[in-house]
Amino acid sequence: SEEVAAANAAIDAHADEIKERLDPELRNTKSGTPLAGDRAKGRRDLGGMLGWSSPHCDPFRALLAHPKLVPYLTELLGPGYRLDHLPLLISQHRGSEGFSLHGGPLTKTGRFNPTLQYRNVNGEFYNSLLAMSVQLTDHNLGDGGFCVVRGSHKINFPVPEALVNGEDPQGHLHQPVTKAGDVVFFSEATVHGALPWSADHERRIALYRFAPATVAYGRTYSPTWPSSMLEGLTPQQRAVMEPPYAERLDRPIVRPLEEDVVTNGRSTKKKRFDQDVFGTNYF
Repeated sequence: SEEVAAANAAIDAHADEIKERLDPELRNTKSGTPLAGDRAKGRRDLGGMLGWSSPHCDPFRALLAHPKLVPYLTELLGPGYRLDHLPLLISQHRGSEGFSLHGGPLTKTGRFNPTLQYRNVNGEFYNSLLAMSVQLTDHNLGDGGFCVVRGSHKINFPVPEALVNGEDPQGHLHQPVTKAGDVVFFSEATVHGALPWSADHERRIALYRFAPATVAYGRTYSPTWPSSMLEGLTPQQRAVMEPPYAERLDRPIVRPLEEDVVTNGRSTKKKRFDQDVFGTNYF
């Protein structure tokens, strides 16, 4: 599609900024394990896309509130979803290492992990952190790349160390088959990782992480996002960049099938009362 082509062209223009994880301390896998690849090539990372000059930033900014994606983001995170992590371009060449399994609702010792949770209450989804992986190249069967332990968002026991490192004789690891332009949503409460890349063509994905209106994992938003990321945003895109606070406190909301941003707030009298009590606009 034109959107995928524009994103890849922008990455090509910034290819000299890509950082490869070659230092042993930066590796994402344990040497000698099935996820380690050939150990000669590391994962390649690139950030800063939202702050690039136009037109290079445009395809990545569009993903913040894309009309086709807003319904899914709202359904999985609720009204007022927000960008939590800085978007990341992940690239792999043939032989590049994958990523040991991580995420899930429990810590390595089996304790409750409050930062990565999934719930479904009365038919409504709740995810404390949601990943959105935009496929910029094809991922065919057996190519490698993203893998997931299906159903692991509901586990009550820690993941065995052997499985964390990719030893999977029972076939729990699933690699989705995707085409360039597809979008994969997954809760960070799902145990996931990456397989070594085995295809001849380069792997590319743009990874975004979103959170509900009142939740934060990352902290780049504080005290404010870099100014280069905010300049020139549309009202819808800017609403997604809001820091965490409740919808009822005049939060701008991007809603499915609506062009205008909606703001919900309390009555004028209540706001004035807060000003009298606290000396600020909000409690």
